Amino acid sequence: MSNPILVELTRGPLPESLHSGAIAVSDAKGTLRFALGDVERPIFPRSALKPVQAVPLLESGAAEAFALSDEEIALACASHSGEPMHTERVAAWQKRIGCSVADLACGPHRPIHEPTANAMVERGEKPTPLHNNCSGKHTGFMTLARQLGAPVAGYQLPDHPAQRAVERTLKEMGGLSGELPYGVDGCTVPNFAVPLKSLARAMAQFADTSALPQTRAAACRRIAAAMNGHPDLVGGTGRFCTMLMRENPGLAVKTGAEGVYVGIVPELGLGAALKIDDGAGRASETAMAALLIALGAINDSGAAASFARAPVLNTRGATIGQRRAVFSLGRQ
Repeated sequence: MSNPILVELTRGPLPESLHSGAIAVSDAKGTLRFALGDVERPIFPRSALKPVQAVPLLESGAAEAFALSDEEIALACASHSGEPMHTERVAAWQKRIGCSVADLACGPHRPIHEPTANAMVERGEKPTPLHNNCSGKHTGFMTLARQLGAPVAGYQLPDHPAQRAVERTLKEMGGLSGELPYGVDGCTVPNFAVPLKSLARAMAQFADTSALPQTRAAACRRIAAAMNGHPDLVGGTGRFCTMLMRENPGLAVKTGAEGVYVGIVPELGLGAALKIDDGAGRASETAMAALLIALGAINDSGAAASFARAPVLNTRGATIGQRRAVFSLGRQ
């Protein structure tokens, strides 16, 4: 199935770049409310999977046993920018569970937040795995391992009890069965491939917990609330996801590498998932903003409007084109 064009960049009167992709919007029962493109093809959710990966952390009792704050729950779902507000909190969390940066399976990379990265260079400091945008998620896995009585070492391996719990949770929330295919994510943990419609269904479980068992319902509500309540920790300074959640109480959104984005919309009881075919993050942000506007989940103003229709500027700051969504939603 050929996916439709979702986003285009124009230069003058003509489109210059085109981004195709697929979109799925589901309710918690798995009924598709809107769909564009091939929503049956398995895709890797990448970091958009993090809210689901955090569910076993709460369901297992680990969050309660180790007195995790909502800030730490938000960091477990984060692709953070490596700012001090992120790394200092993650380090303190690790200390409380008897772990350290040396236990992280993820590798170091330059902080996403440029002022933080530049300041480190000026001080002669090198990034550590704490600066990895996934260090909060990994610390969540280490906490889960502690609760399960499993070794912390190897928590990133597919057969570790922590990753088994994630796969089981994803299958249940996505309405799937059988063994899920997986690839290794950039941060070293398994990333399970699922159809886009199943990823949207899983997100809808966070938005509408009415049919979930009590323990999972409580876990999903707390995760969504923690993300929306601490958007700076989920993303960081100047990030699209942070701005969008700060402007819209109740809404939770999460980016994933290679053009994936998900949304949790409690007001509508819906979950949304999209994938840009060529992996362009600029297109996934534009498509998610436009999708949420089309659903009536957010107003056509503020951060949403600025990403749904963003000017293309030249080096003098003059507008010479536009990045914009070009799709309309087809009701199922």
